[in-house]
Amino acid sequence: MTLNRRAFIGTGAAAAAVLAAPTVQGASHGKPRVIVVGGGAGGATAARYLAKDSKGEIDVTLIEPTRHYYTCFFSNLYIGGIRDIASIGHSYGTLASEYGINVVHDWAVGIDRDARTVTLAGGAVLPYDRLILSPGIDFVDGAVPGWDVTSQNKMPHAYKAGSQSELLKAQIEAMPEGGTYAMVAPPNPYRCPPGPYERVSMVAHLLKQINPTAKILIADPKPKFSKMALFQEGWGNHYAGMIEWIGPDFGGNNVEVNADEMALSIDGEVTKVDVCNVIPAMKAGRICEVAGITEGNWAPVSGHTMQSRVDENIHVLGDATSQGDMPKSGFSANSQAKVAAMAVRSVLTDSKVFPAKFSNTCWSLIDTDDGVKVGASYQATDEKIAKVDGFISQTGEDAALRKATYEESVGWYEGITTDMFG
Repeated sequence: MTLNRRAFIGTGAAAAAVLAAPTVQGASHGKPRVIVVGGGAGGATAARYLAKDSKGEIDVTLIEPTRHYYTCFFSNLYIGGIRDIASIGHSYGTLASEYGINVVHDWAVGIDRDARTVTLAGGAVLPYDRLILSPGIDFVDGAVPGWDVTSQNKMPHAYKAGSQSELLKAQIEAMPEGGTYAMVAPPNPYRCPPGPYERVSMVAHLLKQINPTAKILIADPKPKFSKMALFQEGWGNHYAGMIEWIGPDFGGNNVEVNADEMALSIDGEVTKVDVCNVIPAMKAGRICEVAGITEGNWAPVSGHTMQSRVDENIHVLGDATSQGDMPKSGFSANSQAKVAAMAVRSVLTDSKVFPAKFSNTCWSLIDTDDGVKVGASYQATDEKIAKVDGFISQTGEDAALRKATYEESVGWYEGITTDMFG
């Protein structure tokens, strides 16, 4: 019978019971088997920590379709010309060669929760004792009238890094003198809350050098956004007169696009643009829907273990989750992965488990050496992952502090990608 017990991990006692429960299937075939779907900040970290800390006691398989992974974090810096594309690309070779992880480059297309198997696009059917899903985001169909994924080559989202990032940058570089770059910003909740506005900053940084009379137009359904005062201060300081933000009071929540005509309609007023970066509403990666573990657009989890509230044999990480107060970010996914890996290892090898604690910081670059940040620490409660305390950069900070903040972000990038990929 398929497990469908939302309340199973509703309390700390229930979570402890799950962690203490024996794994009958794992005991019947030698090494217990864990499958991780998705090789980003959540999945790659979880696979590495499981393999590293279990010291060979767990068979770990990582399923990721791409052979070279490009991080969404720092992809805006590539668009702005601060970094090159190679600097945000990473391979899975070390995870396979040094940690013994079975890295399978394929799409997970089916999950049988009764049989505990994952079906791949290539036809293979892989059994698991525990399954970790970290598929990132997909887009809500019809979220922006006139746009769907078939339009992404004309109006890129660039919210999955790699070829989309390269396409968007090329379009910006090809804009006519004095042309217009438009962004359709997403509604809450979405991946990386400051991300669209850092992107605007980096697009402005690039245009200021190559096309200084160009304009930037933002159609935004939200009345406010992450680090709003910091970004608006920075736009005024560095890109005066270039950026126009249109919130819901002026039609930012009533937007349509026409990819064939490269046109944007805001509250019925049509504007021709040269580049249109459409970032639609988001939802959990489709494999979560296939698994039947979503409620609405996201997959609810227990913060104690990152276990699905629908199926205790599945853990969900990162952007795909509904977990409480943590933002959808690479740092969050990395932090959640370590909690999930510890919980899974505890069940499968009877190892010690510690109370779940989480942290997150989101850095953004506004212009050269002008970095800002926001972050917090969190703890698991029976209801959610709850914010404990937080911090944010302040307006009016001096240049030395902003430069130090940016340099801190560079160090973090090197650290987290090593933590993910070894």
